[in-house]
Amino acid sequence: AGPAQLTPEQETLLARDERLLSVFWLLLNDWSFDEIQQEFAIARAELTLAFARLARARLIDWGPRERARLVVPRDFQWRAGGPVKKAYGARVMQEFLGGRFDGAGELLRFEARDLSPDSAAVLRRKLERLAAEFNEAAEVDSTLPGRRRTAFGLLVACRPWEFSVMIALKKRKSAGAQAEGSRSKPA
Repeated sequence: AGPAQLTPEQETLLARDERLLSVFWLLLNDWSFDEIQQEFAIARAELTLAFARLARARLIDWGPRERARLVVPRDFQWRAGGPVKKAYGARVMQEFLGGRFDGAGELLRFEARDLSPDSAAVLRRKLERLAAEFNEAAEVDSTLPGRRRTAFGLLVACRPWEFSVMIALKKRKSAGAQAEGSRSKPA
């Protein structure tokens, strides 16, 4: 069936309003109404309006004492090429990768090697398990107050990829071989 996704309408709503997207992200990470109001610069009236809009969009159930419960699966994926990725994808990647990755709890490694299709499939399954473990750890930590948790980003990626220098080399080699082939033909 594929990964869970929000509806296009839900994504469009979030993509059009940065503050609403921020409140939704906090709710995804188990922040309460009171915690959000205490820790962030958002007025009670604005936060109440955000909760109401999220409830109307069927992203949360909103009940007594400002309690919210997600209606959507916590592990949903943003639509590839969807409204949120179009609106924020490049900015998120630029900001995330703009760090130095030399602090406590930070790591950035890039590896590039040749793999068989079978090995690539095994690697993909392992990376999917790692992402699931990341989400499981967040679930366990969700019982802690928001101020005792730190927002973390996890970039997990793999794809067939070749450095542009190598591609250019292949083109030069192909062009050079063709040129040599045409020179060696008898006239």
